[in-house]
Amino acid sequence: MTSHAPHAPRFDADLIARYDVLGPRYTSYPTMPQFHERFGEVELHAAARASNEDPIPSDLSVYVHVPFCLSPCFYCGCTRIITHDRAKAGHYLAHVYREIERTAPLFDRDREVVQLHLGGGTPNFLDVASMRELLTVLAQHFTLSAAPEREFGIELDPRSAGPGYVRALAEMGFNRLSVGIQDFDPQVQAAVNRVQSVADTAMLLEAARAAGFRSLSVDLIYGLPQQTPERFARTLDAVIALAPDRIAAYSYAHLPALFKAQRKIHADELPDAAAKLALLELTVDRLAAAGYVYIGMDHFAKPLDELARAQRAGTLQRNFQGYSTHADCDIVGLGMSSISRIGNTYHQNAKDLLGYYAALDAGRLPVWRGIELVEDDRIRRDAINALMCQGELDTTAFAARHAIRFDEYFADTLQRLRHLEADGLLAWHGATLRITAPGRLLTRHVAMQFDAYLDTPRAARYSRAI
Repeated sequence: MTSHAPHAPRFDADLIARYDVLGPRYTSYPTMPQFHERFGEVELHAAARASNEDPIPSDLSVYVHVPFCLSPCFYCGCTRIITHDRAKAGHYLAHVYREIERTAPLFDRDREVVQLHLGGGTPNFLDVASMRELLTVLAQHFTLSAAPEREFGIELDPRSAGPGYVRALAEMGFNRLSVGIQDFDPQVQAAVNRVQSVADTAMLLEAARAAGFRSLSVDLIYGLPQQTPERFARTLDAVIALAPDRIAAYSYAHLPALFKAQRKIHADELPDAAAKLALLELTVDRLAAAGYVYIGMDHFAKPLDELARAQRAGTLQRNFQGYSTHADCDIVGLGMSSISRIGNTYHQNAKDLLGYYAALDAGRLPVWRGIELVEDDRIRRDAINALMCQGELDTTAFAARHAIRFDEYFADTLQRLRHLEADGLLAWHGATLRITAPGRLLTRHVAMQFDAYLDTPRAARYSRAI
C-alpha cells in the first residue's frame, strides 16, 4: 500500500532552536547504549536458527567494515585506524575471511545477499586484487544475488581512488557509490585536514556513471570550523552541479572528549548555534530548489531515486547505514566494530583490532555485545521506524498489527505528544499521527516520545537534533 507522501520540510528557526536537544538517530531500537555483553556467540547462533525457521526467511544484507585510513580527518567519529602500511590490509582480510567462514554457515544458502555495502574507514585502502579476493570469498560462502535490482555499494575517498579503480569495482558487480566531500572550501578543508578538489571528485563520479553505477551519493557536513553561509553556498552549488542521486548533509557533533582527532579542531573556529542553523536552512533551501526530495534526518534524494520511491511506497527503513530500501533483510556485519541485525536481535563485533583478532584466533566469533528485543521493544521499534521513515503512524493499522489498544498502550506517550502538537510539530488526521512540514527537521524528537529507554541509567549522551 502506498504511504501518504511526507510533507516537504519547512524551516522554522525558533522551533528548531527550542527542540535542538540531545537524542538518538534511531539507526536501531533499542539504541546502542542498551547493548550488553551478556549477548554473545550462543545468542547469535540462536538468533540465526530462529531467522532461518521463519515461514518466509528474509534475504540478507552484508556489511563489511574496512577500518584503515591513510590520514585522519579531524571531524571524524568513525572507528578507524590511521596507517600507510598496506600490508595491514592482508592481515585484516585474513581474519575477515575466518569470520565469513564461521558466520555464513549460520544462514541457509537459499537466503540470497541482495545488498552488500563496504564502509570504513576507507574501503579503497584495499587494492583491486584484494577487493576481488574479498568478493570471491564472499561468493564462496554466501549466495550473492545476480538480480539487476541488487544493491552492491561502497564508500570511496576520491583522494586515493581513480577511474581505473572504479571501473574494476563495476566489473566486480558494484553498482552504488558513496563519496565523502564534507566541504569544498579550501579554508574549511585545511581546518579539518581533508584537502579534496572538485575536479578529482567530479572525475570519480563521472567514471562511475560511465562504468554503469546506477546510484551516486555524496556526504556533506555543516557546522565545521571556518564554515560560513557564503562559503557553504559555493560548496552546495558545486555539489548540485555534480548531480549526485543522493546527498547526505550531516550535522557536525564536536565531542573531543570522545574522539581524539577532534582535539585538533579549534572550538573558537566553529560556527555558533545561530550560524549553524543558518547553514542548515541554506542546505534545505538550496537542495529543495534543485529538485531534491527530503527523505528525513540528513538525507536528500532525487525524486526518481529508489530511496524516494521506497518512502512513497511505505517500504523505507533505517539501519546502521542510514536509510535503506531493503526493509526485510537480516543484516550481517563483518569486520571490527560492525553491527548486525538478525531477526529480533542486534549485536556488535569487538570494537578494537586486538579484540577482533584475538576472538577469531581463538576460534570464536568476535561478538562483543548485543541485545535480544522483547515484545515492547518490537512494538516501539515499529512505531519509531514508521515516524522516521514515513513521517506518519496509522494508529488503527498499527494497533491491529500488534494486537494492542493504542490509546492504552501508549497513554504516557500520547500525553507527551500534546505539547509537540501544540507547538506544531505534528497533527492528527483521524487516527493517523502525521509530522508537519515544520516538524520534519525534528522527526527525531517526535520519535523520542516512543522511546522507553531515554531516562534509564544506560542512556548515554547522544548528538543534538540539529
